[in-house]
Amino acid sequence: MRAEWILVLLAFAAGTAVPVQFAVNSEMRGAVGGPVLAAAISFVVGTLALLVAVLVAREGAPSLSELAGVPWWAWAGGFLGAFYVTASIVLTPRLGAVTTVGFIIAGQVVMSVILDRFGLLNLPVQPITLPKLGGAVLVIAGAVLVLRS
Repeated sequence: MRAEWILVLLAFAAGTAVPVQFAVNSEMRGAVGGPVLAAAISFVVGTLALLVAVLVAREGAPSLSELAGVPWWAWAGGFLGAFYVTASIVLTPRLGAVTTVGFIIAGQVVMSVILDRFGLLNLPVQPITLPKLGGAVLVIAGAVLVLRS
Protein backbone atom coordinates (compact mmCIF):
# COMPACT_ATOMS: atom_id res chain seq x y z
CA MET A 1 0.00 0.00 0.00
CA ARG A 2 2.84 2.42 0.84
CA ALA A 3 4.47 1.84 -2.57
CA GLU A 4 1.16 2.65 -4.24
CA TRP A 5 1.02 6.03 -2.47
CA ILE A 6 4.56 6.79 -3.57
CA LEU A 7 3.46 6.13 -7.15
CA VAL A 8 0.37 8.31 -6.66
CA LEU A 9 2.54 11.14 -5.33
CA LEU A 10 4.87 10.73 -8.31
CA ALA A 11 1.85 10.96 -10.64
CA PHE A 12 0.67 14.07 -8.80
CA ALA A 13 4.12 15.64 -9.08
CA ALA A 14 4.17 14.87 -12.81
CA GLY A 15 0.77 16.52 -13.07
CA THR A 16 2.05 19.68 -11.41
CA ALA A 17 4.72 19.88 -14.11
CA VAL A 18 2.12 20.07 -16.90
CA PRO A 19 0.84 23.64 -16.42
CA VAL A 20 4.39 24.81 -15.71
CA GLN A 21 5.53 23.20 -18.95
CA PHE A 22 2.65 24.85 -20.81
CA ALA A 23 3.57 28.27 -19.43
CA VAL A 24 7.31 28.00 -20.14
CA ASN A 25 6.67 26.65 -23.64
CA SER A 26 4.24 29.52 -24.28
CA GLU A 27 6.95 31.94 -23.20
CA MET A 28 9.36 30.23 -25.60
CA ARG A 29 6.77 30.67 -28.34
CA GLY A 30 6.78 34.41 -27.77
CA ALA A 31 10.58 34.49 -27.85
CA VAL A 32 11.01 32.46 -31.05
CA GLY A 33 7.87 33.56 -32.88
CA GLY A 34 5.89 30.38 -33.33
CA PRO A 35 4.40 27.34 -31.60
CA VAL A 36 6.01 24.68 -33.79
CA LEU A 37 9.54 26.03 -33.32
CA ALA A 38 8.90 26.40 -29.57
CA ALA A 39 7.74 22.77 -29.44
CA ALA A 40 10.81 21.65 -31.41
CA ILE A 41 13.10 23.47 -28.98
CA SER A 42 11.25 21.84 -26.08
CA PHE A 43 11.78 18.41 -27.64
CA VAL A 44 15.48 19.05 -28.30
CA VAL A 45 15.99 20.01 -24.65
CA GLY A 46 13.92 17.00 -23.55
CA THR A 47 15.87 14.68 -25.83
CA LEU A 48 19.18 15.91 -24.39
CA ALA A 49 17.83 15.39 -20.85
CA LEU A 50 16.73 11.87 -21.74
CA LEU A 51 20.08 11.03 -23.32
CA VAL A 52 21.78 12.02 -20.06
CA ALA A 53 19.23 9.91 -18.14
CA VAL A 54 19.91 6.91 -20.39
CA LEU A 55 23.64 7.24 -19.78
CA VAL A 56 23.13 7.53 -16.02
CA ALA A 57 20.68 4.60 -15.95
CA ARG A 58 23.05 2.54 -18.13
CA GLU A 59 20.20 1.10 -20.15
CA GLY A 60 21.37 -1.11 -22.98
CA ALA A 61 20.49 -0.36 -26.57
CA PRO A 62 18.02 -2.74 -28.26
CA SER A 63 19.08 -4.78 -31.25
CA LEU A 64 17.68 -4.07 -34.70
CA SER A 65 15.63 -7.27 -34.54
CA GLU A 66 14.10 -6.11 -31.23
CA LEU A 67 13.24 -2.74 -32.78
CA ALA A 68 11.73 -4.51 -35.80
CA GLY A 69 9.41 -6.40 -33.43
CA VAL A 70 7.90 -3.25 -31.96
CA PRO A 71 4.25 -2.81 -33.06
CA TRP A 72 3.76 -0.08 -35.66
CA TRP A 73 1.54 1.98 -33.35
CA ALA A 74 4.21 2.10 -30.61
CA TRP A 75 6.22 4.44 -32.83
CA ALA A 76 3.45 7.06 -32.64
CA GLY A 77 4.49 8.26 -29.16
CA GLY A 78 6.77 10.98 -30.49
CA PHE A 79 4.12 12.25 -32.90
CA LEU A 80 1.50 12.27 -30.16
CA GLY A 81 3.89 14.08 -27.82
CA ALA A 82 4.62 16.67 -30.51
CA PHE A 83 0.88 17.22 -31.05
CA TYR A 84 0.26 17.51 -27.29
CA VAL A 85 3.08 19.99 -26.69
CA THR A 86 2.27 22.12 -29.75
CA ALA A 87 -1.45 22.18 -28.86
CA SER A 88 -0.61 23.27 -25.32
CA ILE A 89 1.55 26.11 -26.66
CA VAL A 90 -1.27 27.32 -28.91
CA LEU A 91 -4.07 26.88 -26.35
CA THR A 92 -2.59 28.05 -23.05
CA PRO A 93 -2.24 31.75 -23.96
CA ARG A 94 -5.75 31.74 -25.45
CA LEU A 95 -7.70 29.67 -22.91
CA GLY A 96 -5.50 30.06 -19.84
CA ALA A 97 -3.70 27.31 -17.98
CA VAL A 98 -6.63 26.02 -15.93
CA THR A 99 -9.02 25.68 -18.89
CA THR A 100 -6.37 24.12 -21.13
CA VAL A 101 -5.28 21.65 -18.47
CA GLY A 102 -8.90 20.93 -17.50
CA PHE A 103 -9.88 19.89 -21.00
CA ILE A 104 -6.65 18.01 -21.58
CA ILE A 105 -7.31 16.04 -18.40
CA ALA A 106 -10.92 15.46 -19.47
CA GLY A 107 -9.67 14.11 -22.81
CA GLN A 108 -7.14 11.93 -21.02
CA VAL A 109 -9.81 10.47 -18.73
CA VAL A 110 -12.23 9.75 -21.59
CA MET A 111 -9.55 8.05 -23.69
CA SER A 112 -8.25 6.16 -20.64
CA VAL A 113 -11.70 4.72 -19.96
CA ILE A 114 -11.92 3.58 -23.58
CA LEU A 115 -8.40 2.09 -23.59
CA ASP A 116 -9.02 0.26 -20.31
CA ARG A 117 -12.48 -0.99 -21.22
CA PHE A 118 -11.38 -2.59 -24.46
CA GLY A 119 -7.77 -3.40 -23.54
CA LEU A 120 -6.51 -1.40 -26.50
CA LEU A 121 -2.79 -0.97 -27.22
CA ASN A 122 -1.95 -4.07 -25.17
CA LEU A 123 -3.33 -2.65 -21.91
CA PRO A 124 -5.07 -5.08 -19.57
CA VAL A 125 -8.87 -4.95 -19.79
CA GLN A 126 -10.34 -3.01 -16.88
CA PRO A 127 -14.10 -2.94 -16.39
CA ILE A 128 -15.91 0.38 -16.38
CA THR A 129 -17.37 0.66 -12.90
CA LEU A 130 -19.89 3.20 -11.65
CA PRO A 131 -17.25 5.02 -9.56
CA LYS A 132 -14.90 5.23 -12.59
CA LEU A 133 -17.70 6.48 -14.81
CA GLY A 134 -18.81 8.96 -12.15
CA GLY A 135 -15.26 10.25 -11.76
CA ALA A 136 -14.91 10.70 -15.51
CA VAL A 137 -18.21 12.61 -15.66
CA LEU A 138 -17.08 14.83 -12.78
CA VAL A 139 -13.80 15.62 -14.53
CA ILE A 140 -15.65 16.58 -17.72
CA ALA A 141 -18.18 18.63 -15.74
CA GLY A 142 -15.31 20.35 -13.92
CA ALA A 143 -13.65 21.31 -17.20
CA VAL A 144 -16.92 22.73 -18.53
CA LEU A 145 -17.47 24.62 -15.26
CA VAL A 146 -14.00 26.15 -15.49
CA LEU A 147 -14.66 27.19 -19.09
CA ARG A 148 -17.96 28.85 -18.12
CA SER A 149 -16.46 30.84 -15.22
